[in-house]
Amino acid sequence: MSAAALNAETKDIVIDEVFPHPPEAIWKALTSAQLIARWLMPPTGFEAVEGNIFTYQTTPGGNWDGVIHCRVLEVVPNRRLVYAWKGGDARNTGYGAPLDTVVTWSLTPVEAGTRIRLVHAGFVLPRNESAYTGMSGGWRKVVRQLDEISSEEK
Repeated sequence: MSAAALNAETKDIVIDEVFPHPPEAIWKALTSAQLIARWLMPPTGFEAVEGNIFTYQTTPGGNWDGVIHCRVLEVVPNRRLVYAWKGGDARNTGYGAPLDTVVTWSLTPVEAGTRIRLVHAGFVLPRNESAYTGMSGGWRKVVRQLDEISSEEK
């Protein structure tokens, strides 16, 4: 094993919030391609069906074309949505370095509405330091936008 592999660390982004909306409203915002485009970015080919493959297009960088390749891994209506999130290019360091992660959305009814827990897992540091740092703040903004969209869907 290389010294770099021995020094590698895996980190996850975790956001845990309670929104004053029913799980069904948040679920609709999480699983409607038209609504996802409003709070995250437009997906191509998204369906909340296990095994479904879809993509997002973000800003290209270096040898990376900016395409994020996703595959739906688990769907439990109004409770849980899990998908693989892969992108980057092996020739890149920093922005656009290879990324092989999993995004998990969990919804739990609570008295005040719904607890939403987002876990974006599997950032390998230092290789994914740029993605981890950028997406840590990015996901916080996205979750706030998801809250706004969900309030419109009640």
